[in-house]
Amino acid sequence: MGTFTYTPTKLMLPTSHYDKRRADFAVGFIQMLKHTTGEWYGKPFHLMPWQEQIIRDIFGIVDADGYRQFRTAYVEVGKKNGKSELAAAIALYLLFADGEAGAEVYSCAADINQASIVFNTAKAMVEQCGDLRDLSKLVPSTKRIIFPHMNSFYRVLSSETKSKQGFNVSGLIFDELFAQQTRELFDTMTKYTGDARRQPLYFLITTAGRDKTSICYEIHCKAKAVLDGSKIDPAFYPAVFGIEEDDNWEDEHIWRRVNPSIGVTIPFETVQAAYEQAKQNPAEEMHFRQFRLNEWCNADIRWMPMDKWDACGEVLKPEDYEGRECYCGLDLSSTGDLTALVLVFPPGSGDSKYTVLPFFWLPEDVIDLRTRRDHVPYAVWKKIGVFNTTEGNIVDYDYIVAFISKLSEQFRIREIAYDRYGAEKIRRDLEELGAEHGFVVFPFGQGFISMSPPSKDLYQFVMEGRIRHGRHPVLDWNMANVIVDQDAAGNIKPNKKKSTEKIDGAVALVMGLARATIGGNGIVESVYNERGLLIL
Repeated sequence: MGTFTYTPTKLMLPTSHYDKRRADFAVGFIQMLKHTTGEWYGKPFHLMPWQEQIIRDIFGIVDADGYRQFRTAYVEVGKKNGKSELAAAIALYLLFADGEAGAEVYSCAADINQASIVFNTAKAMVEQCGDLRDLSKLVPSTKRIIFPHMNSFYRVLSSETKSKQGFNVSGLIFDELFAQQTRELFDTMTKYTGDARRQPLYFLITTAGRDKTSICYEIHCKAKAVLDGSKIDPAFYPAVFGIEEDDNWEDEHIWRRVNPSIGVTIPFETVQAAYEQAKQNPAEEMHFRQFRLNEWCNADIRWMPMDKWDACGEVLKPEDYEGRECYCGLDLSSTGDLTALVLVFPPGSGDSKYTVLPFFWLPEDVIDLRTRRDHVPYAVWKKIGVFNTTEGNIVDYDYIVAFISKLSEQFRIREIAYDRYGAEKIRRDLEELGAEHGFVVFPFGQGFISMSPPSKDLYQFVMEGRIRHGRHPVLDWNMANVIVDQDAAGNIKPNKKKSTEKIDGAVALVMGLARATIGGNGIVESVYNERGLLIL
């Protein structure tokens, strides 16, 4: 890992000083611990230079009274750089070695699983250290480590914890702050909870997020302002390893700068492989820039490369598919919006392509208004017959059921997947129709677990030329509009709210493709629980 020469942070106050003895003690305690996962398991925790800089700054710089200058530390760095292990080591130091009687150390995160990551790492560290194991009592069922000699404990909290009042915090580890949907937990755990302590430490660790209205982005902006000198807070310690506005995200030197553990906990080849995927996929690019380069990204990135989609277009004749097996996705509108039904035909003998036939409906009374208001050529599309209309100002579901009845005489429909929200009557009608024509109707969830695998399948199939569509102008328009949501695990789903124009046909296609790729087999959730989420 090389040698490390410590230089105190420029944020040290003129009235503060660097206490090397205290810094050495903190470094020595942490390096007594052992790593807990993978190839590093059981090996001594040798701090990397960036980690040692943080430890020496936080625990070694003290004010005139001899107490730590920094009470809040904000560390923002990309995935797999070792921030969770560092946080676990700090939690144990605050519990066992900080000299605080009745210490209360907490791990916080958005949910109990995330909050448990640092705790489980700390627990595994204690289990590997005979001295700490003998001094402590581990209570995994309540996620606590108790240090009876000092009447101290370390425990887990999350946003799901019902009661988060009355704490006397000496140490706080707040993991993945970017995932906090509200600021309630953060405010509860950081405001006034350490007032009875002389040197509480709030250690905030996170990767960059996307929500620029969040508490995390607020703290991120403060950290950047403190670093550039435009804001002064002597008790706040910032460490931000992220891409700058003028940086080239494709530059390998930038990758190394913003990933201080590259070549140690992150193989360079892993970053290189993620970059190669990012070049081919806007959603993967966003994931790479956020989680690998620690960049606060704008989530509104259009998803489908339309040149690849257009290349999948062919002249299709529905009569060529008469009697063929197909699976349908039905995206229903609740007002005057588009309703979309997309039939997906699995590959036939000697064929590798999924064939797509879409159908759309709009209420007759809204076409002129929507054409003028939305600047979308609905009137032209109606004239050339690329979608159907129903009487009135809302879509007539009875008309759609009758239309599907006719389709079921032409094609061998096996299943119809539909968004389960607010569609009770048409569900009953379709179930009755399915009993007559031999197809199954079931609700299809719109969350990541249901939508991510088929969304990624669709993207891959388009890139490989394994989708065949008839250049339907409404479906083409829908596909060009799609903006996806992406979670921390890389799962994606189309987002109607962020997609400023309509994407109903794309959503219906994803649902139909989900069923066509696996040939049915009942309820969609059970299939994906067995198959798992695909991370491409």
